[in-house]
Amino acid sequence: MPTEPNNRPTDQPIVQPTDEPTEEPTDEPAVPPGDQSGNQADITLSYLLTVTELLERIHAEEYDVIGRAAEAVAAQVGQDRLVHIFGPGGHSNLAAQEVFFRAGGLMHVSAILDEGTLLSNGALRSMAIERTPGYGRVVIADAGLGADDLLILVNAYGINAALIDAALEARERGVTLIGVSSRQHAIDTSPDHPARHPSKANLHDLVDIAIDTKVPIGDAVVRIEGVGEPIAAVSTFANAYALNALVLRTVEALAAAGVEPPVWRSGNAPGGDEANARFVAAFRARVRKL
Repeated sequence: MPTEPNNRPTDQPIVQPTDEPTEEPTDEPAVPPGDQSGNQADITLSYLLTVTELLERIHAEEYDVIGRAAEAVAAQVGQDRLVHIFGPGGHSNLAAQEVFFRAGGLMHVSAILDEGTLLSNGALRSMAIERTPGYGRVVIADAGLGADDLLILVNAYGINAALIDAALEARERGVTLIGVSSRQHAIDTSPDHPARHPSKANLHDLVDIAIDTKVPIGDAVVRIEGVGEPIAAVSTFANAYALNALVLRTVEALAAAGVEPPVWRSGNAPGGDEANARFVAAFRARVRKL
């Protein structure tokens, strides 16, 4: 990956001669405070490299697929239609929030943030509801999606009952579907897993365009000696990268066609409120969660 240029000044202060011995320079990484073994640095570096490698794989292997998805999203935005996104599952809801009302994000994105699977209403409750057959159908029906709509379904594992029912209901309604999930995780998960839909279906088999986030089974990726379970999940990074890449490619396609789509500016940036206010009235009545 490219590195940032070194912009530090080269002029060094004059050092007065001294009889004290000087410490020889070393290329060894600094040891974090309180850990003279250096293990902490090795563990976090391992995690960093694993996440980076995963994102690079998504970029290289899903580039064409993301491009096709971007064409579909650009077509919706170009016709001033909303782009709906639903992440049925505890942390998959974060993916929907990542590109909704987000600095640098498309104003046409409308997130379906159903209270049932939000962790804020209870983590165990969320897991139980995402495993409830029929629940996803109710959510899509309540959103009123139809043949002119596009829906992005995001779930790291691509198998749970609410997700699959949402896909099935949307398909029956003629909605264009983009899926963001891990093929490996779905395929490697037993057909008898309690999270699965009764049909045993996988998301990537039900959507029109499937973006593979390549999240390994179990999600957590770092092993620590003496600890039975792996540590540090990667799915949030994978989902966020895939979705922001989709937004980037969409805006690029629109700009190439001479269309400048409305994009959110951070309300904490200078002029943010004023920039956003130009468009809020046009979307407030259309985007349910705005």
